[in-house]
Amino acid sequence: MFIAVYPGSFDPITNGHLDIIERGRKLFEKFIVAILRNPHKLPLFSVEERAQMIQEVVQDFENVEVAVFEGLLVKFAQEKGCKVIVRGLRAISDYEYETQLAVINRKMFPEIETIFLPTSTEYSYLNSTVVKEIARFGGCVKGLVPPVVERKLRERFDTFR
Repeated sequence: MFIAVYPGSFDPITNGHLDIIERGRKLFEKFIVAILRNPHKLPLFSVEERAQMIQEVVQDFENVEVAVFEGLLVKFAQEKGCKVIVRGLRAISDYEYETQLAVINRKMFPEIETIFLPTSTEYSYLNSTVVKEIARFGGCVKGLVPPVVERKLRERFDTFR
């Protein structure tokens, strides 16, 4: 079985992430969206909240699984039987950083391959940080994130106003 892992913080998931999930899941029998629990970051949403939002967004995709991990991605991939890491690329600057990670991951786990999927043009400017800033200052994020995320962002930032 060809299993791929698509790792990230997904804080929150955007339509750019969803674009990669929709396209990547067609290439593999099983596609795992892996949410990193990173103790060095202060996320807006807990990993449980992020997992719940992603699960709601991908519920109709039969071959997509949502999981949470901490530590080394290659260790998680080995545990799940993954031989492929999928990464989305927005710009050339992403390529440089992602290539470094791919090389290090292969050094630790030689059987793993990294596949880069360029994000569709309409999402090439989009990232979670931008979405959070727009929402934080009362801007409209419709079309940038799935509806469940739009609702959660509105709820989260209305609490702080």
